This record gives sequence, structure tokens and C-alpha cells, in this order.
Amino acid sequence: MRRYFQNRLPDHNSILRQRWLRPIRHWLVHHNLWHLHRRSVAGGVAVGLLCGLIPGPLQMIVAVLLAVLFRVNLPVAAFTTLYTNPFTIVPLYMLAYQIGIGVIGSANANALPVFPDLHWSDGLFQLWSWLKLLGKPLLIGLPILAVSLAIVGYAAVRLFWRLFVVIKWRRRHMK
Repeated sequence: MRRYFQNRLPDHNSILRQRWLRPIRHWLVHHNLWHLHRRSVAGGVAVGLLCGLIPGPLQMIVAVLLAVLFRVNLPVAAFTTLYTNPFTIVPLYMLAYQIGIGVIGSANANALPVFPDLHWSDGLFQLWSWLKLLGKPLLIGLPILAVSLAIVGYAAVRLFWRLFVVIKWRRRHMK
């Protein structure tokens, strides 16, 4: 599997030769940012899962910045943020809201604010009002969910990578 991705991804030297990366090239030379190995990929998945719940187009930018900061695999971190999309973002935010309700301990734990009918004239205002109704539970639940997903993702990648290596060793030993 590692060789499959290595053959299809551009090597880091070709990326660093890009003219538009010249001002930040010195930050992108660390080998962990580009090589596919157990710790770097697991860290990239964790960073991507952590940043995936950031709203809007900022999630990939923050994932790239954190990948450079923590020196984990940059393409994996950026790609992993794509687990949030128009189909998954609402259930994830509802889960974060429920986690926030559980932490706060509200009396109306099962009552979700009703999603407004959005009209073209004031749709953004109504959407903002609805998000303000979610308020504290969402703001508390999102970081908890993001950190939980990052920890589970990191542990799962490390575990599956180790299992894959052990199975490979056993097959090689059997031959």
C-alpha cells in the first residue's frame, strides 16, 4: 500500500522546486512532512481529523500549518480534512451538540433548535440566528469531538499499521 501511494504522489523535491513556494520553502524541507511512515502518517491523520471540524475553507489551511508545526505528513493531513463534506457536516455538528449538552447537563437535552426556513433575502441572518441558538453546547462539543476523533484516528492508524507489518512478517517467515 505504501508503494502504491509513493508511485502516485509527487516527490517532495519536485514540490519544493515550485517557484511560488520559495518564501516558505525552509519550513517544508523536513522529511516527516513528505515520507510515508508509521508516526508521520498517524500524526497526519490526527491533525486532519482535528482540523476537519473547523468551519469553512480554513480547515485545510490550519491542517497544513499544524502539519508543518508538528512535522507530520502534510498531504495526509490536508486530505484527511475531507471527511467533512456537505453530507457529513450536519450529523457531526449534531453529535458535537449532543456532546456539549452532555457536558453542560441541560434540562432540554433532547430538544434541538428547529432549523429555520431559509429565504434568499435573509437566509444568512436566519442561519446565524440558528447557530447562536446552538451556542454553548456546540462550542463545547466541537473541540471535544475533534480531539476525540484525532486520538482515535491516531491510535487506529498506529494499530492497523502495526497489524499490517506483523502480518507481512509472518507471511515472509512462512515462506
